[in-house]
This record gives sequence, structure tokens and C-alpha cells, in this order.
Amino acid sequence: MEKQQLLEMGFSDELVSQALSATVGKSLSSATEWILSQESTTENKRSPVLTPSPSQPKINPFFRLNSAKKPRHSPDNHQQPVPAAEPESSPHPEPKKRKQPPPRNEQPLAERMRPHTISQIVGQDHLLADKSSILRSAIDRDRLPSLILWGPPGTGKTSIGRAIVNSCSSSSSYRFVTLSAVTAGVKDVRDVVDEARKRKKNTINGTITRTVLFVDEVHRFNKSQLDSFLPVIEDGSIIFIGATTENPSFHLITPLLSRCRVLTLNPLQPHHVSTILKRATEDSDIGLSQSVGRAINVNDEVIEFLSQHCDGDARVALNALEISAITAASRLGSTTSDNSDSAALLGVTIEDAKEALQSKHLSYDKNGEQHYNLISALHKSMRGSDANASIYWLARMLEGGEQPLYIARRLIQFASEDVGLADTSALTQAVSCYQACHFIGMPECRVNLAQCVAYLALAPKSIAVYRALEAATKAVKDSIGQNEGVPLHLRNAPTKLMKELGYGKDYIYTPDNPSLPQSFLPVSLQGSKFLDWPDIFGADK
Repeated sequence: MEKQQLLEMGFSDELVSQALSATVGKSLSSATEWILSQESTTENKRSPVLTPSPSQPKINPFFRLNSAKKPRHSPDNHQQPVPAAEPESSPHPEPKKRKQPPPRNEQPLAERMRPHTISQIVGQDHLLADKSSILRSAIDRDRLPSLILWGPPGTGKTSIGRAIVNSCSSSSSYRFVTLSAVTAGVKDVRDVVDEARKRKKNTINGTITRTVLFVDEVHRFNKSQLDSFLPVIEDGSIIFIGATTENPSFHLITPLLSRCRVLTLNPLQPHHVSTILKRATEDSDIGLSQSVGRAINVNDEVIEFLSQHCDGDARVALNALEISAITAASRLGSTTSDNSDSAALLGVTIEDAKEALQSKHLSYDKNGEQHYNLISALHKSMRGSDANASIYWLARMLEGGEQPLYIARRLIQFASEDVGLADTSALTQAVSCYQACHFIGMPECRVNLAQCVAYLALAPKSIAVYRALEAATKAVKDSIGQNEGVPLHLRNAPTKLMKELGYGKDYIYTPDNPSLPQSFLPVSLQGSKFLDWPDIFGADK
């Protein structure tokens, strides 16, 4: 019975017989231990039969079973522990492990350099320089109003919103919550308001926690979403601060503007941007050195170049500076080496800055404030007969990505509105320009637009037609009761009945009788003059 079990384990018949003879049939476990001890003693004498085929049962469980038991040692067969073999020495020494660089701050440089208090804000002196300004006064009295911050990108709207709260003497009593109108909805606003009301009721040590809700890109909310802010601003549940790059008069509802104070932020001046860039290069904790993992030098030429070509956008300048530093580090082939390992201080060149910026940043939006500002500047420059300024504003619009057909349509309008009868060829020129732009497109049609702009700017001007239309429109709107009917002699009489009713009676056919007088206005407007223009046809009579 024991022999059969050992054979089923995969041992050979000869080895099983020897084991049973050596252990005198004591037990199955004794025979198994004897076989295993023979295997461990002389590996070279182990029979190939000991290696079971895939179809044979594994003997690993028996190793674990027997090793758990206390082994029986014989004085004659005491095994000494075998020392562990020393690893062979390699002829090639193992390379020294490279020192791991400290973890870098993965936030963009523009986000890391965001100011925390009002005193750290650069620019916007018209809002912050005077101690009696609305923001300074609100911070000093710890009484924050609801605000709309309107300005171009990168001028500090979000930073000012955060800094206002951090600068208050009791900043711990304010809870700052940020939402983006791009991703948030009415439900998100409702959740913030509900939490704000709970915190306002639960006073801690006599202090009320007020919620400041900052909504970025607030102009992206529709009317119903903007309406949801009205009652909570009205009852003081939240202090609302909205940031927008679009004109609030066009993109925000009047009731919201009535409850908030609109503060206009201006594009940063080059010296403001230069101060921000220098602050980023000098700050070793969160500044530019954290972007490349080592100290870096930026000369004044690079800072001046970026300050002049960012169009007053500090974010553009900081992003370009960070990319310039990464480009410089990549050129040297190391972005993570320590200062002690570097032979020379990493430096950013003007070529790196140009590569990072690619082209001068132009603040322009095809449907926003800059769109209407630039077309207004073009129109007024042509009206003032300044061809140089007109072509400049045209170039600004084209470089900003404006559609040429839009400009051409405005030139057609200008030809009739501002040139009018002073040069009747102007309208033909403008229409031809539109057709040329339609036929050949950009970039070639820029020349067609420039030619038409120069022609209209240098052409004589007359708004007689425009004023005549305005005066006639006013007469129509100001008429008492219904407007008078068309005089009978001016009416067409295509039927017999109309002729019997007097339609067309006493009408004088002017080509046959050019000298006979005839009235063409209603009775109440007889003698009215709308067009102020020399009667050249009357002078030829």
C-alpha cells in the first residue's frame, strides 16, 4: 500500500524499494523524508526519474508538509548549513546610480506667480494706487461689495478677485469659491448658495462666515442663469465677483449690472509686464527655476522683448518665458541637473524668446470688444481723411484674423454714408473691392482692401444724403396721426375705375413739360427740404 502511494508520487520503483528498506516500513512520511534527504545530499546522483513529467503529480506540497515538521537528526548524519555563495565579481563595475532630482512644481509659471494680496498686484493703478479707491476702501473697512471685473485677458481679473479676500483683515471669515461659466450651471450656483446660507447662520465664536463667489467668464451664462444671481446678491447671501473679457453692457443683463459695481481693467504697460517677469526669474521657490529644475539667467533684452510683444497680457509673457527656459535647457541637453553638476549657468537668449513667442501677440476677437473698437477706428480715420491711420487700422484687423469680406461690406457702407454725392465713383470702387475680395481671397485681397481704404480716405466727403434720410425719417415718425396718403396726381391708374376716382389726374409728364411747376410732397410737407445739396439740375433749366 505504501509502495503504491510512493510510486504514484512519481518516484522510481528502485528508489521506493530502497526507501522502504531503509525505514523498515515505519511510515509513508519517513520513506518520503528518506528519498528527499538522498536528493539534497548528492545532487549529481539524483535519478532522472525524480523529475516528474507534466502528467505526474507535483511533489511541492510534500516539501512544505515535511518542512513544517521538526526534522529528526541522526548523530551520524548531521548536516552543516551551507553558506550562501558570493556573487561573482563582474569585470565591468556597475554604473553609479544617478541622483534623482527634486520633484518639480508642475503648475504653469503663470499660475505659480499669481499674487496673493493687493500689495502684490502690478498695474491697474487707477483702481489700486489711491487709498480712497473703491477697492482699497472696501478692504480697509472689511466690507466687500459685489463687483464685475471687465478687462482683456491676462490683466489680473482672477488675481484681483482672490487678492481682495486675502487682503481683508478678517480674511478667515470669508470663504472663496470659484466657478467657471464654461463648465458650471444653475445647479452649481444653487449648491454654493445653499452652503453659503448654512455657513452664514452657523456663527463660530461670534464670527459669521461669508461666501465670496467668483465666476470666471461670466458673460458665457445665458439670461436665465444670470437671473439666478439676482436674489442672492440682493439679500446678501453671497458676495458676487464676476470676471469678463466682453463688454458688460452687451453681454450681461441690466438687473445684474444694477447690483454690482463694474470696474474696468486696462492692458498692462510694458514696464508692468517687465516687473512681473523679473519677479518670476528672481523667485527661487516658485519662479522660473522650478520649471527647469535648476538656476537660470534671463537678461534684460529677453525681458524687454517679451514685455513689448505680449500686447499687455501678463499670462502670454509668463508662458513665453517658461517655454524659452525649457527650450534653453533642452538645447544644453539637461533639464534636471543640479547647479553643482553644471559647468555654466543656464541662460535664455533672445532667439529662445522669439521661438517661444513665434509672433507678436495681438489682442483681437472677431465678435467682441476689440472687433468693434478697431472697425470704429478704421471708419473714423477714413472720415477724417487720414489715409495713414486708415491703412494702419486695416492692417491691425487683418493681422488679427478679421474676415476681408466683412471689412469690404463696411467700406461699401462708408462710400454712401460719408463720401456720398461728393464722389459718386466711391460706391463703385467699394463694390469692386468686395468682388475682388470674393474672387481671390486672402492674402492677396489685402492689397485690394488697402487701395479702397486709401481711395475713400482721400476722397471728398459729404453726408448730405445721410442727413437727408435722417431728416425724412424724423418727419415720418413725427407726423401727427396717420401719415398722409399719396396725392392723387402721383398715383398710378392702371384700371378704368381708378381713373374715374381721380388717380393720376392733373399729373404733368416732366420730360414733355420740364418748366411747369408740380408738387411731389404731401400737402402738410409742402416746401420741406431734406437734402442740402446744390440744385444743379435746376440751374441748367
